[in-house]
Amino acid sequence: MQATADDLPLPPGIRSRRLPGINGLDMHVLEAGFEDPARPCVLLLHGFPELAYSWRKQLLPLAQAGYHVVAPDLRGYGRTTGWDDRYDGDVASFRFLNLVRDVLGLVAALGRRSVQALVGHDFGSPLAGWCAVARPDVFRSVVLMSAPFGGPAALALGESTQPLTPGAAVRADVARLDGQLAALQPPRRHYQHYYSLPQADADMRHCAQGIHAFLRAYYHHKSADWAGNQPFELASPHGAELGRMPTYYVMHRDADMAATVAAHQPDARQIAACAWLPDHELRVYSSEYARTGFQGGLQWYRCGTLGLQAAELQVFAGRTIDVPSLFIAGASDWGVRQRPGELQRMASQGCARFQGISLIEGAGHWVQQEQPEAVNARLLAFLEQNAPA
Repeated sequence: MQATADDLPLPPGIRSRRLPGINGLDMHVLEAGFEDPARPCVLLLHGFPELAYSWRKQLLPLAQAGYHVVAPDLRGYGRTTGWDDRYDGDVASFRFLNLVRDVLGLVAALGRRSVQALVGHDFGSPLAGWCAVARPDVFRSVVLMSAPFGGPAALALGESTQPLTPGAAVRADVARLDGQLAALQPPRRHYQHYYSLPQADADMRHCAQGIHAFLRAYYHHKSADWAGNQPFELASPHGAELGRMPTYYVMHRDADMAATVAAHQPDARQIAACAWLPDHELRVYSSEYARTGFQGGLQWYRCGTLGLQAAELQVFAGRTIDVPSLFIAGASDWGVRQRPGELQRMASQGCARFQGISLIEGAGHWVQQEQPEAVNARLLAFLEQNAPA
């Protein structure tokens, strides 16, 4: 059954609405500060398994500072409709450049030619990065959160010796890493490889513990609440080195994701103490994913592991993010380190006007939810520093 747009537990000042006809989507958004169309606009892009609701702690504080703040349910998520939820359906519609079209369509639907800032978390971070690379005239600054964006690959000079097409090269790299991880004892599997399997959606959607308990464990396991999140720099992207990461990133090969996080299910005391995600807020996520499933979000991963977007992204080879940029993440977030060297590439090569790395204590992967006051302060300082003259 389709949930109604007005049953979200939103405080006064945040509204929920749908914008039709955006690149084939009817896009659901949450927004605040919408009363004055002259306000500068800030867009907030969520990741997996999240929703526009993941920005509930940013919408009002940014609006109170004078901004029109908009957080969409992205393609594949929540109450946005018009996307293909079949595993063997239109996977290519989830390519990064089509997602960039979605965000551009949202800007136009809001009656704007540009936005002051684009903020992306988790998978929303590389989407924000590609938006800024492709259309710096529209996205005037960018904040990347929790997932470093090293930028497009460098432009290859001289005669190419690459015998494979870009997509085939990606698939060969995926198979090589999968083989390295399978050879470990015990055998392992990268979470993105697992998320590309046909059974991944059903494994999570119909797991034994139920979808609410699954998401509770998933969010807990990747947060600062789990004491095992003590990230460090990995020496290389080889499977043996990646195998040092927690099992939510490099899983035991015989376990699905629901079983993986069930081993770290928080107890009743820990759940009651989780002020950043009380049970009534978690219920928003579990209700939405029970209704839609996870396949829409999983298609984003498949575009990467299948190499569906590798060739067209080569168009931007050698380009950088040329608008002001900032990186924010939790100090306890392994997402910052899961791609060895990517954080350094972002800071030194990927972003031409990079304004720093902010690692926030007391936060893991869900930084804007775990430590909203610290995140909001950094966002507001960045927005003020880069306000149009």
